[in-house]
Amino acid sequence: MRPDNIVVVAKREYLQRVKTKGFWISTLLLPLFIVAVTVLPALLIGMSETRQTIVVVDETGRLGAELAQRANSRDGKPKPDADKRGMAVDESQMARFDVRVEPPAANRETQRADLNRRVLAEEIDAWVWIPKSVLQGDRVEYHAKNTSNLFTQDALEDDLSYVVRRARLAEAGLDPERVGELTRQVRLDTQQVSEEGSRAGGGVGGMLFAITLFMILYTMMFVWGQQVMNSVLEEKGSRVIEVILSSIKPFELLMGKLVGTCLAGLTQLGIWLGTMIVLTAPGIAAAMVSLPKELNIPSLTPEMAIHLLLFFILGFFAFSTLYAAIGSAFNNLQEAQQAASFAMLFLIIPVFIMYSVINDPGSTMAVVMSLIPVFTPLLMPLRIVTQMPPYWQILLAYLFSLAFIWGMVWFCARIYRVGILMYGKKPTFQEILRWVRYA
Repeated sequence: MRPDNIVVVAKREYLQRVKTKGFWISTLLLPLFIVAVTVLPALLIGMSETRQTIVVVDETGRLGAELAQRANSRDGKPKPDADKRGMAVDESQMARFDVRVEPPAANRETQRADLNRRVLAEEIDAWVWIPKSVLQGDRVEYHAKNTSNLFTQDALEDDLSYVVRRARLAEAGLDPERVGELTRQVRLDTQQVSEEGSRAGGGVGGMLFAITLFMILYTMMFVWGQQVMNSVLEEKGSRVIEVILSSIKPFELLMGKLVGTCLAGLTQLGIWLGTMIVLTAPGIAAAMVSLPKELNIPSLTPEMAIHLLLFFILGFFAFSTLYAAIGSAFNNLQEAQQAASFAMLFLIIPVFIMYSVINDPGSTMAVVMSLIPVFTPLLMPLRIVTQMPPYWQILLAYLFSLAFIWGMVWFCARIYRVGILMYGKKPTFQEILRWVRYA
């Protein structure tokens, strides 16, 4: 094996990719796509403020005025005494109301028919009927043309629950304000224990941070594995490979392709992370001043960053080698995609158990799955970010991954050696095994 040949091929693969418009377009589009599916919906919800005009008919004569006062004072901020205490602002808090209380008429059926007429004529959006038995547990009626506005109904239910609960407490001879103080929810102050002692844990922020890094690694391995397969198919289809193999060994060509494509992937990842840091640093610095005590910003230590980089490289080589073998064994993209769906299973399985690993990174299932080489590049970084595993497990993961990659390179290079020059007939699984045996 000649390392200089590997360097030449790697340099060619790297420059060939980073100099294309497609590379820079994809580098720009993915962050925009992430912003579109995460930030944009929240902004649209905030902009699409819903205001409903509602008539409340209160048979009890005790709840309507308080309900109107509470509902009409909604300003999009979480109420400290709402049923969803401790949660962030959700979609239901974007609802606005113009509640008008009307007394029940002598003829209830005529009043109901008139309220329905006003809804159909769009004089009001909905009407609510509070029965006398609501304090005993009966439901409150909600009538509207649109009954799929679940966020608005959820907000109205919060306000109704609040006023009914206060009425029940007063009826039982209890002070609602005092009961509210005594039953206030207790929040956990999460502290992560380490060798240096206890420090504020990441909490929700840590979980989101772990999921974000997991999805970045998942996307990069999938996208750049496909890039290797497409590159092999392009060269095989153009017959350029026949000229290249006259002066370089198949193993050197394969390794050069993997190294060059991996460097291109790291370049794109570095651009994304650098841009994210530059754009979010001012916002994070400003948010830290007013950050609630129960929400802590997770930290990425240099040790974590090194592990993430190394596992990305190992995962890239593990999956890209398999994709290169698939590309060399088949004749076109359609045939190769069918076989590549099998390789996708090793990327999809970690997604299904991701939340179990985040919830208990030290469980037997999490430890065993993170030490299986095909799952290690995604699951071990996830464990490192949530809770640093023992060093012997990290070293074992590196050892198993390196051994697996060495075996995969040996196995796939033999397929690559024969398959890269095979054309026409689609190979069977038995024929591919025969290539490995006699290559």
